[in-house]
Amino acid sequence: MKGDREYLLYVLECIAKIEEDVCGGRAAFEASRMIQDAVIRNLQIMAESAKRVSSETKSKNPQIDWIGITGLRNVLVHDYFKVDVAIVWRIVEQQVPELKAAVEQILALS
Repeated sequence: MKGDREYLLYVLECIAKIEEDVCGGRAAFEASRMIQDAVIRNLQIMAESAKRVSSETKSKNPQIDWIGITGLRNVLVHDYFKVDVAIVWRIVEQQVPELKAAVEQILALS
């Protein structure tokens, strides 16, 4: 059974893949279905990993929107016909960097 550290490291691994996938910017992201699919897949895996973090760690780190991350996962997995790439881009641009910083801080303190 994996522990919180492994799940958080996997979150960072997925974020690194997302960062690599979007290095060409928004125009490249919007123009490539393959890039969109790669980003969405890594967001799914990232959210699934975050979902598995213990309640204790989640309660100690309220700066992370754990419920929102689970909600994102559910939309990406179950409502994939409704996924709006403009919203995905906003998440990648605004929320993923914040999550990365918060997870790095948690890991640095553990």
